[in-house]
Amino acid sequence: MRRFPAYIGLLLGIVLVGTLIAPSHVEAITYGYVDTNQSYGNAGAFIVKGSDGQIFPICSGTLIAPDVFLTASHCTIYFTGQLAPHGFTAYVSFDSPIAFGNQTTGTANLIPVTQLVTNPNYNQAQSDPGDIAVLIIPESATAGITPAQLPTFRLLDQLSNQNGLKDSQFTAVGYGVQNRVVGGGVPFFQDTNPIPRMYAFEGFNALNKGYLRLSQNPATGNGGACYGDSGGPNFLTVEGTRLIAAITITGDAVCRATNVAYRLDTPSARDFLAPYVSLP
Repeated sequence: MRRFPAYIGLLLGIVLVGTLIAPSHVEAITYGYVDTNQSYGNAGAFIVKGSDGQIFPICSGTLIAPDVFLTASHCTIYFTGQLAPHGFTAYVSFDSPIAFGNQTTGTANLIPVTQLVTNPNYNQAQSDPGDIAVLIIPESATAGITPAQLPTFRLLDQLSNQNGLKDSQFTAVGYGVQNRVVGGGVPFFQDTNPIPRMYAFEGFNALNKGYLRLSQNPATGNGGACYGDSGGPNFLTVEGTRLIAAITITGDAVCRATNVAYRLDTPSARDFLAPYVSLP
């Protein structure tokens, strides 16, 4: 999650260790690259705006239909339970970079969220947490942005059975914090402001009923997700087509080992998405 001003108190610190909104740690892009060519222009940020006009990216997400922004349920629950009561309002932005906090300029292209839809089946089960949500936004506001393509039913299972995931390269995209800095004091995560859209390449680790686990170990040439990237896409190219295979949910505390992403090809994910988007 993103850094919040003093009047929210210690909420951010609580979120960072995942005790309010996630089964473990929420995720941001580490050991990756700035999307300078707008290659991932359908990946955006879930933005909140305070009564003082300051904005804060709290999660990431992806446009999957002209009026549907995909993110994580632990992000929407955090907004409705902790931020909306304090007067925050919800937006989506596909800008890169995005100035936030006391650097808010008022020039960001903010798309108002007309409806937040949290998965009613969201839970903290490791088998299938149902950690998926959508933000409904005006279709007219996303002209020129091509929605991401969803995977077909059980695609990852099919690829795994064919040993087609073993050497696959996934791409995590988001607006989270960057590399963890150690040495010379207490370790900290870089947190660029304005924050750019970033991406990193990940290797396949494991697959289970609800989760896709991806290696983001920089020692093996991988990068991945960290704080602020929750809800963001993990893309996989299959037969020349880029698909959003899963969304970032959780990972290790120092963001150097595993990105745990919620699969989008499962029956439960597809059942949730069916009312909002045409499924392949």
